[in-house]
This record gives sequence, C-alpha cells and structure tokens, in this order.
Amino acid sequence: MIQRLLVANRGEIARRIFATCRALGVETVAVHSDADADAPFVAEADQAVRLPGNTPAETYLRIDLILAAARKAGADAVHPGYGFLAENAEFAAAVTDAGLTWVGPPAKAIAAMGDKVAAKALLADAGVPMLPTWTDEDQVTDFPALVKAAAGGGGRGMRVVRDAAGLAEAVASARREAAAAFGDGTVFIERYVERGRHVEVQIFGDSHGAVAALGVRECSIQRRHQKIVEEAPGVLPSAVRQRLHEAAVAAGRAVDYVGAGTVEFLLAPDGEIYFLEMNTRLQVEHPVTEAVTGLDLVRLQLLVADGATLGAENATDPDRVRGYAIEVRLCAEEPAQAFRPATGTLHRFAIPGVEREFGRLMTGGLRLDSGVVDGSVVGVHYDSMLAKVIAWGRDRNEAARMLAGALARAELHGVATNRDLLVRILRSPEFAAVEIDTGFLDRHPEVYTPLLPAEQLPQAALVAALASAADRRAGAGVLGGLPSGWRNVPAFPQVTRYAGAGDGEIEVRYRLDRTGGLAEWSASAGESPAVTLVEATPDRVVLDVDGVRRAFRVHRVGSAVFVDGPDGATSLVELPRFPLPTAELAAGSLLAPLPGAVTRVHVEVGQRVAAGDLLLTLEAMKLEHPVFAPTDGVVAELPVPAGGQVETGTVLAVVTTEEDPR
Repeated sequence: MIQRLLVANRGEIARRIFATCRALGVETVAVHSDADADAPFVAEADQAVRLPGNTPAETYLRIDLILAAARKAGADAVHPGYGFLAENAEFAAAVTDAGLTWVGPPAKAIAAMGDKVAAKALLADAGVPMLPTWTDEDQVTDFPALVKAAAGGGGRGMRVVRDAAGLAEAVASARREAAAAFGDGTVFIERYVERGRHVEVQIFGDSHGAVAALGVRECSIQRRHQKIVEEAPGVLPSAVRQRLHEAAVAAGRAVDYVGAGTVEFLLAPDGEIYFLEMNTRLQVEHPVTEAVTGLDLVRLQLLVADGATLGAENATDPDRVRGYAIEVRLCAEEPAQAFRPATGTLHRFAIPGVEREFGRLMTGGLRLDSGVVDGSVVGVHYDSMLAKVIAWGRDRNEAARMLAGALARAELHGVATNRDLLVRILRSPEFAAVEIDTGFLDRHPEVYTPLLPAEQLPQAALVAALASAADRRAGAGVLGGLPSGWRNVPAFPQVTRYAGAGDGEIEVRYRLDRTGGLAEWSASAGESPAVTLVEATPDRVVLDVDGVRRAFRVHRVGSAVFVDGPDGATSLVELPRFPLPTAELAAGSLLAPLPGAVTRVHVEVGQRVAAGDLLLTLEAMKLEHPVFAPTDGVVAELPVPAGGQVETGTVLAVVTTEEDPR
C-alpha cells in the first residue's frame, strides 16, 4: 500500500489529491515553485519541497528536480495530477525506474497516446472512427480546418483556420504555443466540424486486463478551445451513448490501459462520432463523474496503482449513475477582452452554499475544488483557473439553477473573473434546451454582457460612497454620532469620484440630513432614481428603491471598493480629491494589459501599418496575446525588444496617425 505520495503538480488538483490521501491515511508531499511558496496546497501537505524558480520550465517540468524531491522527502509514490508532466512518458518511466509507484497508466500507453498523430493511426486500426487528418500543411485542401498540438491538450496550440491564406501563420503560432506549454511544438491538422459537440468517456483500467467505461461527459461550451462548462451524464440518445462507450473501451484495450483516462470525441450534427484524442490522466472535469457515480476517482487511482481490481471496487456497475452534475471553471480573466488573463491579489473568495470541498457529494448540492483562498496572489506563470464549482441535482435544470445562483451570489474581489459569463451561459434559454456545441460562445455574444446593468452603476457608486461614509464615522474620534458631512447650513453635498467599469468615471453627490437619512443624491452617469436609505454600515447598505428594499454587501481594500448586490457585482476605485500629477503618455501608446514577456516583434520603427495589423506578441499565463495596431499610422516607438519582460501598463509600442508628424 502507498505510504507517502508526492504530487508533482500544484493548485487545485494538488489539494484535491491531498484530500483523498487524508481520508485514506496516506502521507502527502508537495513540490512548489518560489511563486507558490505561500499557496494553500503547500500549507496542506505533510511535507513540501522547494523547486527553485518560477516558470514551469524551471520547476514543475523538471523531472530531475521532482525525483530528487521524492527521494529527499521519502515518498514511495508519485501522482502527476493533470497538465505539466502528467502525460509525459519519460517522466512515468523515470518514476518507475526509480523504484517508486506511478499513479497513472504505463509509460508505454502514455507514449502511444501522447503523439496524437500516431494515436489516431493506432486507434483507427482498432475500429475507432476518425476525422481526415494531415501532418503537412501543404496537403490540406479541406477547410475549415483545425490546427492542434500533437503532444498536449487544454486548448493550447489549437487554431481554427477558415482558408488556405491563414494556415501558415496559424501553424507557426500553434507550434510556438505548444512548445511553450508542453515542450514539444509538433502540430497536425484535421477537418473542423461546424456545430460539433465535444463529448468524452471516462474510462478506467486495472492491471488485470479489465477496461471499463464510467460514463459520458458533455464538454461542448469552450473558450479558446478550452472547456469551461462540463456536464455528466450528458443529454444523448442511448444509441449514441452506447457507441461512445464501445469506442472508448476499444481505445483503452488497444493500449492495455491502466488507471484513469478519458477518450474524447466529436459528435457531429448528423449523429456520427469521431475520435479527437485520449488523455492519459485524470481530467479537470472528473468531479461531475464522481458526483453522478458516487466514486472517488483519485481513490480508485491509488487502489489500482496498488494492484486492486475494478470488480473489487464495484466501479463498473452500469446502474450507478444518479442525477445530473454540472461543473464550471472559474478563471481569472476578462471574457469581454478576448479572455485576457487577469492578475492581482484575490482579497475575498467566497462561494455561498458549498457543502463539500474536494469531496464526494452524498445527497446533491454544491462542491468546490479551489486552488485559492482569501489573500491568494494570482500571477502570470500558470493557468488562469482559480477553482471549479460543481452542482449535483436531481436533473439538469436543477443543477444549472443551483450553480448559477451560487455563482451570482459569490464574492470574488480583487481579480477579474469569468463569473458573469458563466452565470449567463447557465441561465440562457439555449443552454436549457441543450442547443449547445463548440461554437456556442461565437453565436451568443449576449452572454458576455455583465450581470450588473450599466444603468445601475451609479446606484452601486452611491452604495460605495454611503458605506465609506459609515466607515469614517465609525472610526471618528470626535462626534462620531453625527451624520457624515452634516452641517447646520446644508449648502453643499458631499462628492466622491470613482473609476468604474471600463475607462469611465462616476461622480456621486449626496447629502445626509440630521437623522442620517439620504436627503438627496445624484450621479454624473445615468439616472438617479428616488432612493430612501434604510441602513448604512461599513460593509452593508440597504436602500429602498421605488418601494423595493435592496441589500448590498460592501468590501473595501484601500481605495478599491467591491459592491455585491441583488443584480450583480462591480468593483470601483475611489479617486483622490487632489490627484498627484502624472507623466502624460504619448498619443497612440499601446500598453501591456498584464505582466509577461514580448516574444516577437513583427514591425519596425518607421513602418506604416493599417488598423488591425499585428505589431507584437506578448506571452503570459502560457498563452500568446497578440497586440494589434488600433488605427492606420506609422510605428513611432518600439521600446521593448523581443525577449523583454514587461509589467502591466508598460508602453509596448506607439503608433502615430497621419496627422501626427512626430
């Protein structure tokens, strides 16, 4: 039996594995980069070993350092989690050669499925249906096409190409991104199916030759070809479900599979299924399978690694699926800005109604698998996913309502997230009607609209101002009982200015009467409806708006004010009354949206460019972020060379218009 397990990963999946280890009495070892030294997963491990450096290449992708850490900590087994080295056959072999138990499939099976081009050929011979595939871009004649990384997943290194003109650049870009994420820049191309659904089968194999299908998951709603909403058991005709199970088991048997794996398929509108890839590891979305089957897949991984049979664990019972589960990936990113990753300090992270963290739900409800807590710092070195929130209900509609409600009421302060997008997806009529496929987000731009209507921003700013006034009065050393700003002769209102959503400012003017009631108010943006102040404390404000009481939660950190209300949330920054002078940026300056590295500069100073031309490429959070010319003009400055590191707000380029002679 495994005694001490090292998890060669970080964040949420490390915490998830540790939770099962604690239940089984298995000791745990974490490895961590310098950036992760204070992360929750490090604190929760029984032992932790530092991997010097910050980037994945310096730390979590170093086989030698991880094996040295296992020896130093006395671990007798290694679990790779997902991502990083989880599907690296060399790592699996090195762990086994070191005399340690590898919690995963044999290195031979990983190698067979790791090269997706070779895997397609192997599984085609086993009778698994395939899409047309090319390895040479000059051979592609069927568009649209999809460029894919041969050695990884998670949407990295994937590009949709609509015509031959864009193929070469898509292949080059995909190769760079794949090399950065997986250490292998090999790509291939396959036919792209419009309106296809992404479905997958959880399989499990044991060392005694058994391979079983543990059900189907629906993973069609994606951004950047990466899943953000996952469901089980999925809404599918029974005949399609049966074909998926049979094809997935055939794939597993073709490589003598052992442990947890996932076989992914594309379901075409005509009902045909096509193999996409096989992930030889635990999937991010495994909690939805756990919810509907009652299995702990990590526990099953550990037991199978110790030689147990699937039959002994009753893991292959086809009648064990109960209810419906939906999972969303809560990410630090800005969906309306092309899913630009966000960084910063997560001042508050609270999801209401959570019944279990990392564990199996017994009677339905909400589960949270999170890599962060209050105060966690979200940096640029790793994936943007903060947590997974899972709802398990009697049916799909109940699970969706439960999950959307919890997300809408969550307090997520300090870092931009995709929460509003997720809520709108879950509440959309098309989602309820199962009218979903991999192009869902492209066809429904309305889901990018923030939950809080723009016309309610002034009211949120008033709430922030009233809470701040209450906070000042609570801390006043003299005459603390007087209303904020009260005068015998009420000549002037109080004025507070906020930087709001986007680049706009909101100025709030209000006056309290001698009883502390709201005598008048107005805002520089939008309407100012009649409002009665019911209650104002530093962290709670209750307003009566047209006879309806509305309660708001307020959280202040320095000059930042976070307001959560019944219709949505917003963050504001209180502006100083007398701002200090700052250096004026040159007209046409393009600023770095987040910290990262300039990987390529595509233009030269003095070059004439058109609006939309690619100027340079910024890499952050393992993804490439193109920077385009905002208008026709001339490149006047390129202050950061290729390879240069930048912080948020750094000037990357200056493009002057025709009228500007500079």
